[in-house]
Amino acid sequence: MREVLPDLLPWWEAGKTIGVGTVVATFRSAPRPPGASMLVGPGGEAVGSVSGGCVEGAVYELALSVVESGVPVLERYGVSDEDAFAVGLTCGGVLDVWVEKVDRETFPELGEVAADIAAGRPVAVATVIEHPDPQRRGRRMVVRPDGDGVTVGGSLGSSRADDAVRDDALGMLAAGHHGTLAYGPDGERRGEGMQVFVWAFGPPPRLLVFGAIDFAAAVARVGAFLGYRVTVCDARPVFATTSRFTDADEVVVEWPHRYLAAEAEAGRIDERTAVCVLTHDPKFDVPLLEVALRLPRLGYVGAMGSRRTHDDRMARLREAGLTDAELARLSSPIGLDLGARTPEETAVSIAAEMIALQWGGSGVRLGAREGRIHH
Repeated sequence: MREVLPDLLPWWEAGKTIGVGTVVATFRSAPRPPGASMLVGPGGEAVGSVSGGCVEGAVYELALSVVESGVPVLERYGVSDEDAFAVGLTCGGVLDVWVEKVDRETFPELGEVAADIAAGRPVAVATVIEHPDPQRRGRRMVVRPDGDGVTVGGSLGSSRADDAVRDDALGMLAAGHHGTLAYGPDGERRGEGMQVFVWAFGPPPRLLVFGAIDFAAAVARVGAFLGYRVTVCDARPVFATTSRFTDADEVVVEWPHRYLAAEAEAGRIDERTAVCVLTHDPKFDVPLLEVALRLPRLGYVGAMGSRRTHDDRMARLREAGLTDAELARLSSPIGLDLGARTPEETAVSIAAEMIALQWGGSGVRLGAREGRIHH
């Protein structure tokens, strides 16, 4: 939903009715992940995508029907690879799409949810997409962490179901993933009959780029494109300026190791955070990597430098007392072997390594592999 909110919200605020199709589950090589949405606007406009073009036409027609009837529908698209072209899902995957009518009556919480997303406040939206009782389908609950507690708006139809989904939605917020959960009809942990899709809108993951060099500007640009909140940090104020790093969300003048330690102490570092050390200067990067590699919750730590720089850095880190297990978390020299030369090419190489490690990719050419494309 996040990517279509700029179009959805003005229509909703104007009291218009919109058809919304959302991918709620995928199997095999489906092209779009859970949470991808497509809108059919009040004037018939199509915004967004649920399949990269494969079944948009079918979802468009279904959305028009749902807007007219007001009855939401859970539809499955997908066949075997051999028959894929016959129905338009050319990838041969399978995806479940939830199609609903959205307006001020059916989704009164949308404005507040959009405000949370814009402000970076974590919020989860849980919707019943399957239930033996048709009256329960489409019921919605909004879950917000609130300091040490949690606030809940709306209900899925029973306190037992609300409690179960609230706890699971908080877990999905922590992990940063949308997805469909299965329960018994009244929220039983063991059972089937009720399916609930959870949009988990946590704050964007962070990319911390250390070293105010030309490569850092390119990494910040690619990081912003991938949806990271980007911070560039350097101890040298003459280089660490917002005019040099226009794609960064913030530019910080501070010793890198002090900044990272303070962010960790403040609880602003988690398992989605990526750290790119581009200084290749031991007085900066060794103290910084001592802090980074000892943090239990970091998604990626990479450091730039030549083979000689890498060997010297590893020796210094061992002298500082880092263990082999801690050093194994370091991606150095940073990036995948793409033959990159320019700062922009190097930034793509770094981003490619971050993506591969996040999703378990091998980094080899897809044409040289067999089996599934999506991990």
